[in-house]
Amino acid sequence: MSEEIHSDVLVIGSGIAGATLAWKAAEEGLKVILVTKAEKLWEGNSYQAQGGIVALGEDDSPELLAKDIIKAGGGINNREAVEILSREGPGIVEEFLIKRLRVPFASKNGKLIYGKEAAHSRRRILFVGDQTGKAIMDILSRAVMEHPNIKIFTKHTAVDLITNTHHSRNPLEIYKKPVCLGAYILDRESGEIKRFFAKFTALATGGLGRIYLHTTNPAGSRGDGYAMAARAGARVIHMEYIQFHPTTLFHRDADGFLISEAVRGEGAKLLTKDGKPFLHKYTQEEELAPRDVVSRAIFEEMHRRGDNYVLLDLASHADFEISSRFPAIYKKCLELGLDISRGPIPVVPAAHYAIGGVLVDTWGKTSLDGLYAVGEVSCTGVHGANRLASTSLLEGLTWGWRAAINMTENDRKDLPFKDIPPWERPRRETKVDPALIVQDWVNIKHTMWNYAGIIRTKRRLNRALSDLEYLFKRIEEFYRTARVNDQIIGLRNGILTALLVVKSALRNKNSLGAHYIKEEENGEL
Repeated sequence: MSEEIHSDVLVIGSGIAGATLAWKAAEEGLKVILVTKAEKLWEGNSYQAQGGIVALGEDDSPELLAKDIIKAGGGINNREAVEILSREGPGIVEEFLIKRLRVPFASKNGKLIYGKEAAHSRRRILFVGDQTGKAIMDILSRAVMEHPNIKIFTKHTAVDLITNTHHSRNPLEIYKKPVCLGAYILDRESGEIKRFFAKFTALATGGLGRIYLHTTNPAGSRGDGYAMAARAGARVIHMEYIQFHPTTLFHRDADGFLISEAVRGEGAKLLTKDGKPFLHKYTQEEELAPRDVVSRAIFEEMHRRGDNYVLLDLASHADFEISSRFPAIYKKCLELGLDISRGPIPVVPAAHYAIGGVLVDTWGKTSLDGLYAVGEVSCTGVHGANRLASTSLLEGLTWGWRAAINMTENDRKDLPFKDIPPWERPRRETKVDPALIVQDWVNIKHTMWNYAGIIRTKRRLNRALSDLEYLFKRIEEFYRTARVNDQIIGLRNGILTALLVVKSALRNKNSLGAHYIKEEENGEL
């Protein structure tokens, strides 16, 4: 009999959204279990965030922030969600991050310093050098670990969400409304798959960047939450909108190291390999255009010239000490033999942020009763078709906070936990061959990069669909007989997430924001 663990709240994922939800729910008196597949609580995208978190600058207002968000998002943003983020988000930053946690945002003479980033009409970005995510997550993780109402399970990988209609031994549950009851979760050290039951379950699993060949995302960002939600029957929308960051370090040892948006915000210019500016040919806003515009411009220029990177020149334009303003970027580049205070940085675009995701309301509730989603895995509608720089940390913070409040104001009783059986293993388990895992990931990453990347065509997407559907069947067969481990779980989730992106891209024939369909030579899209 496998172990079963009960709590009021189960949070899967430990970035800023999951950690905030866990802390706030625990502070309100709920018993919380926080599960992460990482070895350390703070590992993930939130920790790696460089640029900063949006607040309201000195000459700013919620209306101006909302206007910038909607403009960057191509106008298809959820206006109610944008208003909540613009009005409530900065207040949560002030109340929680500054006053409660005392995150040491940059200041001078006791006054906060606000940075500027692309597509923002005001200086409104709070930052801690170029390691804002690290500064926030170091302190937030400590607060979570010290809270008596939170129990943490590291090195635990969620396998599937538990629902009454999918998993109950009671055949009459099929006639009832689908309800999320928790998750089957693999203890990676013991190999046991446990039942984690909760009144409320929250996905805070982050993004999907690792399904692409080039990405800024850490290894764990392979689409786990999207796939689990889709299998459980929750609505997943806008998956075609994948934001590519314009500037990641081009170096064989860099592994998608991000060169922050703030570098261009502070005056850096993009140049061709022979030192000539080119953005003026693509957009009047040049370096301060939205990310999707800049990424496509770089991609087109590289393709036109046959180059494999462009240059980002900060050294010629900075009127400040580069090593002080961007210490982590400066140090990383110097380790690789690049002195960014003296010369330009070679950069390329890379998959960065999934704008769509598991559809949620203004409180983080999904279409599946009992299931919440917060952070990048969710789709609040705030970002529309393209995310405005540095709004991701604020969105995760805001919806993590609001979801916790909503949980405390509701209760769910008489849930059919007793009817959920232990995890059933195959009668004959086959050992997972790591070579097969590696090769399948190679196929997924190259297919997504070449056919469903920065610039798409109908022909490329159809090719991607055909190739991925074949691979999906093979991987599902592989999974059904395998001795389940983190690698096969991740592969299974990665292939399904890739298919969600491609199918959404094929359905949407209109280019907007981070989804760009190029007309082919025969006139077809």
